[in-house]
Amino acid sequence: MANSKQSAAPSPRVRVKRLHERGHYDAETIHGILDAMPICSVGYVFNGQPYVTPTLQWREGNHMYWHGSSASRMLETVDEADVCVTVALIDGFVMARSAFHHSANYRSVMALGRARKVKDRAKKEARLKTFVDTLFPGRWDMLRPMNAQEFKATTVLSLPLSEASAKIRTGGPKDDEEDYALPIWAGVIPVTMQVGTPIDDPRNLAGVLPPDHVKTLRLG
Repeated sequence: MANSKQSAAPSPRVRVKRLHERGHYDAETIHGILDAMPICSVGYVFNGQPYVTPTLQWREGNHMYWHGSSASRMLETVDEADVCVTVALIDGFVMARSAFHHSANYRSVMALGRARKVKDRAKKEARLKTFVDTLFPGRWDMLRPMNAQEFKATTVLSLPLSEASAKIRTGGPKDDEEDYALPIWAGVIPVTMQVGTPIDDPRNLAGVLPPDHVKTLRLG
């Protein structure tokens, strides 16, 4: 998939070097991938040891956010520290006529920068509301409000998307020309995320039914 929207990477660190034609640097593409996949991986260094922690992320404007326990080693470590955050979706397995040319269709984002805690109480609550309502529109206002202890126990981190890039592969296999004469099946096995039928909590009150944002959830 050629990059026709923006040719210049925001920095050499995020410029796609291997198969550079798969690189995308425009906000529309980067934001679309982040919005499609709520799970990210946060890379950081703690006491000289690199770690990568999976967590849930969401985006508001040109910032991405993630949250967790205030006692989390990752959340304490990355505040005011440089991080690398990645998101990826797999769209298909690409089956070629040689092992070397097997591949995958995917959409991915890598963002670099300095993470910072959201410390203002009103802004922190607004970010958490957006997190819930982005996945489940309207759910925040129907929930029991967070109490002081829950609010204290939750940390929200912010990362600007000023240094980010996307890498995307689409299409079928790209075999060596002479291999197209081989009697070997080649093509793409599509992969999608599927949301199942909601399962009621057995302790739901009688007559309480799943709201629309539960029944209509879609990802990808």
